[in-house]
Amino acid sequence: MTNLDATGTKPLRDWPILLLRVYTGVFFAYHGISKISRGNFADGLGGFVTMQLENSFGFFRPFLESVVLPNKGLFAFLVAWGELAIGIAMILGLATRYAAVAGAIMVASFWFAKGQSVLDGQNHDSIWFFIFIVLAGLHAGRVMGLDQKLVDRFRFLA
Repeated sequence: MTNLDATGTKPLRDWPILLLRVYTGVFFAYHGISKISRGNFADGLGGFVTMQLENSFGFFRPFLESVVLPNKGLFAFLVAWGELAIGIAMILGLATRYAAVAGAIMVASFWFAKGQSVLDGQNHDSIWFFIFIVLAGLHAGRVMGLDQKLVDRFRFLA
């Protein structure tokens, strides 16, 4: 990912990484904003989790029952603002690896709550999980992102 062309810039072939990162960011920011602007997202989250309890993976069900449902307001806040923060970080290419890991954890939680097979055609969470893993592994923020500009000053972005 650090290959430079003769002018010292990233080659044009990195554009698919930029496109995937920005699209992912727009998608998550949009859904975060829509959850924040909705006044009843906590109730919707509680209803969703209650409805999915029977389908959820067995190892994840106790967490849903004893932690998420009693604290649905907190988890609604974390999901909505987390989606927005992850989306903004992806769009800007800022702390992209951290945002991608946070996104992978978030969508894995959705996936486990739904209890869908990785090959289930309706399982979009597993697709987002793998997209986030790829974006984290590729240093996607270094492709026309703020990580590229700030990495010399802030080594944790490397």
